[in-house]
Amino acid sequence: MIITKATLEDIPQLCGLLKILFTQEAEFTPDPAKQAKGLEMIISNPETGFIIKAEKEGRIVGMVNILFMVSTFLGERVCALEDMVVHPDMRGQDIGTLILKKAQQAAREAGCRRITLLTDNDNYRAQSFYESNGFSMSPMVCMRKII
Repeated sequence: MIITKATLEDIPQLCGLLKILFTQEAEFTPDPAKQAKGLEMIISNPETGFIIKAEKEGRIVGMVNILFMVSTFLGERVCALEDMVVHPDMRGQDIGTLILKKAQQAAREAGCRRITLLTDNDNYRAQSFYESNGFSMSPMVCMRKII
């Protein structure tokens, strides 16, 4: 298993993983062109964030995006963990834990002091996974408006 940052050449395989993720999430519908555009924006601009991938025998089997922000509360750089997914055939092999640890390490090295993430309200499996990796529930509520 090779855990590294994704490159532009990885976009087609990453889009395949995002299709899996967005098919299972309540709020999203896959759109490969939009996903490719977003992935290119992240990979091409390291100040925006980065993508960690897990690769086995030339196949990308897991990914997580980290996007940078600034917290005025902390007076520090923080980040959002986005789009974490492991291919269903590869789950249960600690790939998620490996890419999460690598993402946390890279975020710390980039000066981040907090990671925030969202899961579907009823995705108890994901919530349990994140809690087992040191995350805790926040009393804050996510709200959105498309502009």
